[in-house]
Amino acid sequence: MEQQKTISAEVSFSGMGLHTGSLTTMTFKPAPPDTGVTFYRIDLPGSPAIQADIDHVVDVSRGTTIGVNGAKVHTVEHVLAAIFGIDIDNIAIELDGPEIPNGDGSSLPFTQVLRKAGLVEQDAERHYIQIVEPVYYRQDDVTLSILPADELRMTMTIAYDHVAIGTQYASYTITPETFEKELAPARTFCFLREVRMLQDQGLIKGGSLESAVVIGDESILNEQLRFPDEFVRHKMLDLLGDMYLLGRRIKGHVIGVKSGHAKNVMFSKQIKTAYLNNRAPAHQSPPEPALDVNKIMELLPQRFPFLLVDRILTYEPRKRVVGIKNVTVNEPFFQGHWPTVPVMPGVLVIEVMAQVGSLLVFDADAVLRHDKPKQYAFLLGIDRARMRRSVVPGDQIVVEAEVLHSRRNAVKVKAIAKIDGNPTAEAELLFGLMDGA
Repeated sequence: MEQQKTISAEVSFSGMGLHTGSLTTMTFKPAPPDTGVTFYRIDLPGSPAIQADIDHVVDVSRGTTIGVNGAKVHTVEHVLAAIFGIDIDNIAIELDGPEIPNGDGSSLPFTQVLRKAGLVEQDAERHYIQIVEPVYYRQDDVTLSILPADELRMTMTIAYDHVAIGTQYASYTITPETFEKELAPARTFCFLREVRMLQDQGLIKGGSLESAVVIGDESILNEQLRFPDEFVRHKMLDLLGDMYLLGRRIKGHVIGVKSGHAKNVMFSKQIKTAYLNNRAPAHQSPPEPALDVNKIMELLPQRFPFLLVDRILTYEPRKRVVGIKNVTVNEPFFQGHWPTVPVMPGVLVIEVMAQVGSLLVFDADAVLRHDKPKQYAFLLGIDRARMRRSVVPGDQIVVEAEVLHSRRNAVKVKAIAKIDGNPTAEAELLFGLMDGA
């Protein structure tokens, strides 16, 4: 059983807000169990409290602002990422101004200050959101999804039409060690051409080359980057901070293709709707799959990079099967189809359907045995195939297949592939049997 944590001593940090330009001192204080992260605007009458809650987001203009009854705290994402990243559950933060100090544009200053305060375990169990079924968000060219996993992992891809950034990809299991080393130092960034526009909107009043990475038309204006892929790492940092507005830690694999504060917030709200509003307790363990990947590999001959089934959810041999394929940007075929606009080839979507459907050729006894199958299914024909929509990184393909009719040496299967419950592809597949090697 993991215990909740807070800081063991009071510490402070001062600086200028990135957008408001206000000089603010923030003081971190220990907080009781199950209170989460709470901001207090001590410069306002009554020192109003503003809970870090996804439903309290009031603005996402180049940062995440939360507010309650007119009291606001601007640009909370970097400090929330630091609180999450170094394993703090409960903390009180007093502010004598409207915006979190920006520091150097990363989470590193907050991480260092909180480390000096020290952490202490509390007499209360930590609560998680355990992802059992995927959650997806898609708008325009942005996709965010979270898939079942026993730990928090984050995978992100970004693409900019600028020589200084281009396409960047990163993937990390999020632990305090990896957060502090790989993500916390990554700074916020903006394009020089955006500066005047943002200033006209009353933003970045506290911005400078010391508080952000600034990208000119041809090159980066700062002396050097902290990482070659600092931009994608900062996007991951922002997403971590925005997701901690859920108030709980998550166990799942987050996959993002591009992102921004508005999309992060909408994605987090979908997770809240799915796991904190309508379901059983969020710390429950995921159910055992009907067939895990080890059993799948006992039955199917395919291997990397061509095994395209991750899990079988329900399975009635010779009747019906439901399986999933999680599509990540790591798939080798995306290197050539296509690097700048990754789309899964339609023939491989059919292959996913065929691999799931081919499991229906086995009888119940064969599935229960752990010895090598004596026969394998091979594809004889494809009828009535239709492609309904494209498949991109972050999608989870759910294949539902059922037997139409079978003979001693052949089985015909109807398969439908779905994403977010919507049909993606369908076909009737004819399988024959051949002896195993």
